[in-house]
Amino acid sequence: MTTMTLKRARTSRLADFCGRWSARELIIIGVFAATAKVSTVLIAMVGGGMNPLSLLLKNMVFTTLLVVMLFKVCRPGTLCLFVIVSSVVNFLLLGGNLTLIPPMLLAAVIAELLMRFIQKNNLPGAVYWGVGCFDLLCKFGSLGISFLMMRESPAMMAAVMPIVIIGYIGSLIGLWTGSKSIKELRHAGLIRS
Repeated sequence: MTTMTLKRARTSRLADFCGRWSARELIIIGVFAATAKVSTVLIAMVGGGMNPLSLLLKNMVFTTLLVVMLFKVCRPGTLCLFVIVSSVVNFLLLGGNLTLIPPMLLAAVIAELLMRFIQKNNLPGAVYWGVGCFDLLCKFGSLGISFLMMRESPAMMAAVMPIVIIGYIGSLIGLWTGSKSIKELRHAGLIRS
């Protein structure tokens, strides 16, 4: 290949990637990522820490916002981009754990593949199945990381398991509130899909 052909191939791939999302959609993804982080931190602070009620509410709000964002920006890769932006915000502003980024990204990729499979087969609820899968895989990924960190004292996992289960129950409630929010936003004309 000549230099010109390589340059053209490189610019066409860049144009494909940059042309995937419009500026409006990128702003929506960033706003939803920031809103999800700020709201979950505020709920944790107002709720007095990680008690069961604030844990349920925080996961419910996060999942609801994620469902609404995926209906608002209907493009492949949106969930992965959301996870990357959310992880960067979490790491830089809140001092989040770097070890949780790979399981979240893997969960996002698997959830994106599941959503694409469901959409190709014309089955209903692709976003809900994708978000439910993403939340479940994130919880299992965080449990796996916790187990690796606490290998010396596996009895500590008994304290972590109820927290993760309560968090996933909040995520399931968030799927329900997300579906209700989507119905209302469609009725208001804010979501057209």
